[in-house]
Amino acid sequence: MILIVDDNKEIRESLSEYLTNNELECNIAMDAVQAREMLSKKNYDLIILDIMMPGEDGLSLCRYIFENYKIPVILLTAKDEDTDKIIGLEVGADDYLSKPFNPRELLARIKSVLRRTTITEGVLKEKNTDNDKQNIKNQLLKFGEWTLNIDQQEISKKSEKPIELSTGEFRLLLAFIENPKKILSRDQLLDIVSNRSLAAFDRSIDNQISRLRKKIELDPKKPKYIKTVWGGGYSFNSSIEKE
Repeated sequence: MILIVDDNKEIRESLSEYLTNNELECNIAMDAVQAREMLSKKNYDLIILDIMMPGEDGLSLCRYIFENYKIPVILLTAKDEDTDKIIGLEVGADDYLSKPFNPRELLARIKSVLRRTTITEGVLKEKNTDNDKQNIKNQLLKFGEWTLNIDQQEISKKSEKPIELSTGEFRLLLAFIENPKKILSRDQLLDIVSNRSLAAFDRSIDNQISRLRKKIELDPKKPKYIKTVWGGGYSFNSSIEKE
């Protein structure tokens, strides 16, 4: 079930009709107030959310969704500005699309996000050993002084308050943890995190790396864990332990 949140009646209704014709079940909401009410009554697999809305805007609602529901979000913006995209990723969005957009491209993005979410959940369920049948989703992974709680999507140090990770930050850290001390190119990381090809001058991975460093590095300018490999990408300089 997909929830479309947009103050433009024509957009939300035509988009709902298009997605329904492509075998996706949809509900629509005209603003954040109606969206919050619908979220409290029904479970959704994905939310398509307009940024520019009267009253509470889409970025504020996106943060609320991330903090309370962890439902994948695709943001729609009338502005083709990096600032909107960066802030959207920071508050927990999974992808973004600028208006005007081709409905077929949005459909492809929806399928990609849903597929990626399913794959991530599958990986979490399948990562066990012959001697340890405990689901990794219920395990804690330790690197350095940090502990990653996969179920809660947060990191913590001993005796300190846990720090929440956005969906993008979580997937990025999980990609590093699954490939410790290996060089991962920007293209590889972008594909892992968002399943999109690296566009020319696309710095979204660098932005996410920067945000993740601010959370896990004592000095983000002199990183201990996420090392930059000039001309190659990034590598995760830490061993991983299960707790």
